[in-house]
Amino acid sequence: MFDHISPTNITRKIHKDNVIRFEGNRYSVPLGTFKNGQENIAYVSVTETHLNITLQPDSLPVASHRLSERKGQVITDPSHRHRSTTKRDQRMTQVFEALDDTELAAWLVDTLQRRYPRHLVDQLKIVLKSAKQYPQHINDAVQELKRLGLTSANDLRDIAISLDIQAGKQRTKRTVINEKYKDMTAPERQPDVYLKVLQGDQ
Repeated sequence: MFDHISPTNITRKIHKDNVIRFEGNRYSVPLGTFKNGQENIAYVSVTETHLNITLQPDSLPVASHRLSERKGQVITDPSHRHRSTTKRDQRMTQVFEALDDTELAAWLVDTLQRRYPRHLVDQLKIVLKSAKQYPQHINDAVQELKRLGLTSANDLRDIAISLDIQAGKQRTKRTVINEKYKDMTAPERQPDVYLKVLQGDQ
């Protein structure tokens, strides 16, 4: 399938599930090694007992596996999947930090986790971006999301945008009112006038 570039160095394609195929088996590489739109080529060197995988001919291995004597096997290193969990946990923690209401944050994370288990990190990224862009509205947006029975971070973003637009209209309205009366001054009263008012004599 691919040409040998040296007696011990062979190229292999990195697949979307972050594995390479070699002699009838699949061997894992760290999560995120596969990149959309890139060449996704790995270099494989073989010893008597191990398969080493690098991203450049002379670079350090990103993965090293014991060669399997059987065929049709998937040989994985558990550490190659840790980054997904770490990233997910980091995003979840950031969501809790972005929201004032802990119970509301827990509801949101739990809802997204159940609704989008395979795309949770992407959903949390949208939540965090919305919180950064609309910090004054994000808590109300989550409450509205819950009230409407919606379960998508995209819906949350749209609600936050809507709240921001509404707030902008209110600010504009107040500005117009203030501009209308900006040149008016309150009439001055003499001290004895205020005294009469307080005494009930107007």
